[in-house]
Amino acid sequence: MQYKAKKKFGQNFLKDKHFVQKIVQSIPNILHNEQIIEIGVGLGDLSDELLKLYPLKAYEIDSDLCSFLRQKYNEVLESGYFTLVHQDVCELKENNGWLHPEPYILVSNLPYYVATHIILKALRDPLCKGFIVMVQKEVALKFCASFNNSDFCALSVLAQTMGEVKYLFDVPKEAFNPEPKVTSAVFMLKKDKDFYELQKLESFLKIAFSAPRKKLSKNLLSHFDKTLLDSVFDSLGIHGQTRAHELSTQMYHQIFEILKDKNGK
Repeated sequence: MQYKAKKKFGQNFLKDKHFVQKIVQSIPNILHNEQIIEIGVGLGDLSDELLKLYPLKAYEIDSDLCSFLRQKYNEVLESGYFTLVHQDVCELKENNGWLHPEPYILVSNLPYYVATHIILKALRDPLCKGFIVMVQKEVALKFCASFNNSDFCALSVLAQTMGEVKYLFDVPKEAFNPEPKVTSAVFMLKKDKDFYELQKLESFLKIAFSAPRKKLSKNLLSHFDKTLLDSVFDSLGIHGQTRAHELSTQMYHQIFEILKDKNGK
């Protein structure tokens, strides 16, 4: 099919079979009989390999591509082994079972412009049991960073809150058609924890990392009383000069538990 990628959908089609295979080979590390979900099918290069091993449910926003895909996968679609949904996933109501009503694993080459948004929705959905996703390298580094690393941020804390996160490999620009302007990367998250106040934690972390290189206490002072913060820092042994990226996920959980029911300024 001669198809010109559409910038408005952030389309860069992964054509290098080596990297497609590396993504698929990573799946058994997190899969326990869950449904595989793909977002952004493109021309079907990743879907081809997934369908050799797993039933697949996929979302595609582009109506032109959907027409092509329905022809390409006509038989497997009719069999029910493959389900294709013409839908912008960002417009789906966020709830338990955001992408599927039963436990699922997300495996996707995500459009850069909505990748973080989609990953956060997947983190919040208890029926999403993990994901292997390709994103812009800088985004992957943030989700996978350890504390005291300059990339450590609110996204790192949220990912570590929900489970084991692992940076897998880089994908060069040359692996795509058309080539993006940036290097991509694939990372994995396997959920192994329950955290029922993730959105409250998100809100707290936005405050904590509002100015990442400033003192954490100064960031929090925009919302919480100084006397209260001094008490919290003293009780947890946190130095007043500490920057936001210098505390562990566990320490952020402790601060959050103390402050979550306190009224802000």
